[in-house]
Amino acid sequence: MISAGDFRNGITIELDNNIFQIIEFQHVKPGKGAAFVRTKLKNIKSGGVVEKTFRPTEKCPQARIDRKDMQYLYSDGDLYNFMDVETYDQIALNQETIGNTLKFVKENEMVKVCSHNGNVFAIEPPLFVELAITETEPGFKGDTATGATKPAIVETGASVLVPLFVEIGDVIKIDTRSGEYLSRV
Repeated sequence: MISAGDFRNGITIELDNNIFQIIEFQHVKPGKGAAFVRTKLKNIKSGGVVEKTFRPTEKCPQARIDRKDMQYLYSDGDLYNFMDVETYDQIALNQETIGNTLKFVKENEMVKVCSHNGNVFAIEPPLFVELAITETEPGFKGDTATGATKPAIVETGASVLVPLFVEIGDVIKIDTRSGEYLSRV
């Protein structure tokens, strides 16, 4: 059990038979009345965000989230297959569970599979990936003064905005959280 006075960003709690992660919290002490904690909670399973206030003495059970390193093997229609590299157990997850989290992940790369009580609810890709450019328009000399970007397709099929000097075959580093180009490798 964790009291609302001890809330921090990233903590997961169980509330109303759902699992929520605290995105933001704020301790409020109004001039009149008792203090309270205003929070923004993200439903881990559905992805929805709700705002809720708590008294600082309220207690919630803290949810235990298991994160396990697994290797992304391949996709087969709507199913995505993952393997535990220690036990060689394989699991298949549907498109609904995965969402678009694998758009920057190549086959045979490691990801974190998040579960609660044995039920998988999310996949966390690595924070940064290196991918080759397969398709982009050529950049022209003299166009780089403005810091302009152009669309490019990487080897996983995802689209990324890159600087004009990046060409087909270049390997680039991408931040998977925002989908932004970071640098050439």
